[in-house]
Amino acid sequence: MMGNLKKIEELQVKPEGQTFDRKSAKIDAKSLAVILVAMANADGGDIAVGIEDDGKVTGIDGMEQHINELLRAPFDFCVPSIDVEIERLACIDVDGRSNHILLMHVHQSMKLHANQADDAFYRVGDKSKKLSFEQRMQLLYAKGGRYYEDEPVYNATIEDIDLAKVNDYIKVLGYSKDAITFLRENKEFVTNRDGVEKVSGAAILLFGKNTQQFFPRSYVRFIRYQGTEAKVGTEMNVVKDVIFEGTVLEIINKVIAYVQTQIKEYTFLGSKGLFVTIPEYPKYCWQELIVNAVAHRDYSIYGTDIQVKLFDDHFTVESPGFLPGLVRTYNIRHIHFSRNPKIAAYLRDYKIVKEFGEGVDRMYREMQEAGQPEPKYIQDDFILKATLRAKTVVEDNVPHSVPHNVLHQPSLEEVILAAIKNNDKVTRKEIAASQHISVKTVQRQLEKMRDKVKYEGSGDRGHWVILSNDKTD
Repeated sequence: MMGNLKKIEELQVKPEGQTFDRKSAKIDAKSLAVILVAMANADGGDIAVGIEDDGKVTGIDGMEQHINELLRAPFDFCVPSIDVEIERLACIDVDGRSNHILLMHVHQSMKLHANQADDAFYRVGDKSKKLSFEQRMQLLYAKGGRYYEDEPVYNATIEDIDLAKVNDYIKVLGYSKDAITFLRENKEFVTNRDGVEKVSGAAILLFGKNTQQFFPRSYVRFIRYQGTEAKVGTEMNVVKDVIFEGTVLEIINKVIAYVQTQIKEYTFLGSKGLFVTIPEYPKYCWQELIVNAVAHRDYSIYGTDIQVKLFDDHFTVESPGFLPGLVRTYNIRHIHFSRNPKIAAYLRDYKIVKEFGEGVDRMYREMQEAGQPEPKYIQDDFILKATLRAKTVVEDNVPHSVPHNVLHQPSLEEVILAAIKNNDKVTRKEIAASQHISVKTVQRQLEKMRDKVKYEGSGDRGHWVILSNDKTD
């Protein structure tokens, strides 16, 4: 009894929020079902029945028939039924009488739940938010009940697939048949429904001739701000605003090559008499955020795009969608779930995803080893925000004997080398676009770099090679 009293005292004062609510025993079963549905769809939680909103203990005794109706709510008023554990805790009520409260433990669910009226809810703070049809579908995809990448794309045909891109992929896989057969026989990229061929979202996102025709906001937008926060109006501080389009692989390669030119590097004379260069952010970490955003964003959300934002003191990637499956901000380091498993597998085959399911944990380790704060994740309604904090080089890394660090702005030669190291098929046009310069300017620089790089092969089948005498690593 003493243990129960202490627990109940804690429940009386515990703030109501995402995973906890207090309700009078007078609540009706249908109203209770709304909270049950909202918690099961979100992070789970506890409902203390018999404690008023103001913390007064009124209990449940003498209301047996009504309490039985509440106990049936997870089954009678929730579709599908919700897994709930029940505790009856002895207590002393506000009138000083022996009584009981009902503590309902609602388990987080991988299913999408609704009430008897077929309304779905999601717990946001201390409120149970009713979901629109679009939000409901987004949650269904996030939970893996269905995969949006498998949905047929309206008006898309096999003619919208770039077979050269499919051929590149099947070479990576070692697949022996032709591209069309691969699409029809593997991963349901192309299916036949009632005699009509349907092309999946994954097929368009991975191999489309014009991906943005069907997924208009599937691009990535890079924004560079001057300062530590975004300002608007007369104080607007945007200094770069660039959009990268294409297939998933093309976008990732373009964004990484461009961001590499925007990340600052600090060069100073080290203790061994050699110059040492330290980047603002470990390369693996900011690349991981970009790759994860493109691989795991919710492509069913058409109204917004992935945004990569670079400030003077932090780097943020904003990606549309709930965290998928059972992944939450507090367990993202160790729990893995692919919202788009076909896209994730494709990137793994191309070795863009280097450690399947382990990338986030490695990112935490690398930030720690670099002496920087751990990554911060925030789920802001339907946008996931991931942030890295910049290296404070002057305070933490430059030896006291060095008067000041030198901020190194990459030259065009360094930009080209970084782009080639990241993507050996990068084109002159892509490099020029990333720097807002002409292709002729890039070509002139390449002519000066004949002792450092060369292009082997011809056309799209060729690739860049960095010559072994280059000392830029």
